[in-house]
Amino acid sequence: MKILIPVDGSANAQRAVDHVIKHIAALKDAPQLLLLNVQWNVAAGNVKLFISQKTIDDYYREQGVAALQSARAALDAAALPYQYHISVGTPAEAIVQYADEQGVDQVVMGRQGQGGLQSLLLGSVVNKVLHLANCPVLLIK
Repeated sequence: MKILIPVDGSANAQRAVDHVIKHIAALKDAPQLLLLNVQWNVAAGNVKLFISQKTIDDYYREQGVAALQSARAALDAAALPYQYHISVGTPAEAIVQYADEQGVDQVVMGRQGQGGLQSLLLGSVVNKVLHLANCPVLLIK
């Protein structure tokens, strides 16, 4: 079984990680855990005229690693193996695409991320994942 946990660095995302850690013993076989962080694409328009692609890629990597830090620390402390990936794009679409590419059996995510005003303007990532996902999605309060 493959479980995908999208992580954005928020407390809600961390609760999803903690939920998986707490309930993993109830599963018959140990699942393959996948952490995913999606960075918004900031290199639109003429940005690439002023900033090199390497600098942009480094920025995505730094931000992604920072967002994944507490989730990775919790899984390391629980001695659970996992893989992580940092993607760039629109979060909901990137989550669903990665889940499909990896053959994920379940997505476990917090009921809301760092959204705020951005969530009101762009729509809820969670809501979009619920509608687009081809596998079960477990929302953690």
